[in-house]
Order: sequence, then C-alpha cells, then structure tokens
Amino acid sequence: MRTERRRVRNGVRYLLLFIAAAIVLFPIYAALVVAIQPIGEFRDLGVLLPSHLSFSTFREAWTGGHLSKYLRNSFIVTLAIVTGQVVTSILAGYAFAFLQFKGKRFLFFVVLSTLMVPTEVTIVGNLDTISKFHWADTFAALIVPFLGWGFGVFFLRQAFLGIPTELRDAAAMDGYSHFGFMTRVAVPLARPAIAALSLFSFLVAWNQYLWPLLVTNDESKRTVQIGLKQLVTSDAASFNRVMAGTLIAALPIAILLIVFERQLVRGLTAGAVKG
Repeated sequence: MRTERRRVRNGVRYLLLFIAAAIVLFPIYAALVVAIQPIGEFRDLGVLLPSHLSFSTFREAWTGGHLSKYLRNSFIVTLAIVTGQVVTSILAGYAFAFLQFKGKRFLFFVVLSTLMVPTEVTIVGNLDTISKFHWADTFAALIVPFLGWGFGVFFLRQAFLGIPTELRDAAAMDGYSHFGFMTRVAVPLARPAIAALSLFSFLVAWNQYLWPLLVTNDESKRTVQIGLKQLVTSDAASFNRVMAGTLIAALPIAILLIVFERQLVRGLTAGAVKG
C-alpha cells in the first residue's frame, strides 16, 4: 500500500510538473512555429500546425533588421554593466559583512531602500544628469547609471555572512589584510553566489528597453531590444520576422540559463545561508 501511494504521489507531481512546463514553454513554441513559417501564412494555419517550414525569416530578420550591429551593442553594454555591478557588489557586500564602521546599519538601510524605488521614478533625474554630461547617444549613458546595484550588494552580503568569522581571524593572524582575505578567501568561497548574481545582472541589462530608448537616437548606439522595432512594418507579414528576431535576441539568455543552471541554484542557496 505504501509503495502504491508513493507511486500515485510521484505520478501527480510529474503531472503537475509537466503542466507547468507546458505553460511556460508554449509561448516559446508558438513563437518558433510562427518564425519558421513562410511569410504571411501564420494567419491561415495558426501557430500549432504549420504545413510549410521556411528559415528565410531568420535571414531576413538578421539582415533587414541589422541585428548583428544591435547584438554587438547589447553585448558591449551588458558585459560592462555586469562587470561593474559584480565588482561594486563584491566590494560593498564584503564591507557590510566584515568591516565595522560608524553608520554601517544606516548605510545598509540606504542601499536596501534603493530596491523599493521604482526605476521610473529616477528616470527624469538620470536623464538630466546625462544631459549635463553630454552623454546622449554614447555607451556611457547606457552603462554608467547601472554600475551599482542595491540587490547585488544585499545578495553578496548574505553570501559573505555565510563564511565563518574564524576564517577571517585565522587570515588576520597570518598577516592577510582585508583586501587579501577578500580576494583569496571570501570571493572564491562565494563563487556560486557571484555566478548567480552575474546571471541576474546579465538578464536585467540585456532586456532593458525604456532607458536605451530614451538616451539614444543614433541607430549605431542602440541595443537589440530597440533594434527589434526595425522589424515591425505596416504589413501583417512582418510578424514572422519579429518572432524570428525575438528568438535570435533571446538565444544568448537561453544559452546562459542552460549552461549556468547549476551555478544559479547553488548561488541562490548560498545567498540564503545567514541573515
């Protein structure tokens, strides 16, 4: 009886997992089917049962939408943002976890408060700053406002708090400074959390739309999310190209999620060890 009940419970779990996976993957499947159909045929056949396949839509999206240029810009901006956010989060997270200084609690509260402010609230002030620095239509406007991230500071602080303080005491006895302990001990031990933070940062930076749209007018500086607008035309047939371009733009994210899935799970666990 216990074996039978266990089989039933496992069957129900697998069924629920299958339903959840189907709900999540169906939009991706629908976009793929629309993209590989010949131009204009998706309206007649629907997205579930394509009768003809044509990969020319991907070629048209790549060449007609100049996606190579926009993808290059997105990679430059995203990698710079990820690097800046990881470095600043490591430094600030370590300081809040191991250093003792006046106003520490207040400063950490200030960092956390930035997570409660919607991005839209800061847009006007950031635009005014960009205008005063004459950074419009430059990579600096796309990168500099995002080099610090309150979530990253909080996330890595939690990861560093999971490191035993005895290790810091032992390192101090061996003559290690805080910088030496951070680079040789704390950062290597927090690698899963840093990898997870890098992935989160990449996802957020890659999918930005509103800010790049506001600070760039020059097509040579725009990112792939803005470049997808070039694929939209007045005819309904452009929907195939839009779906193809969207899949191309989402491919780097899919690859990262597949490759770094284990590091993501380990990083989330490591970041929740100690409060």
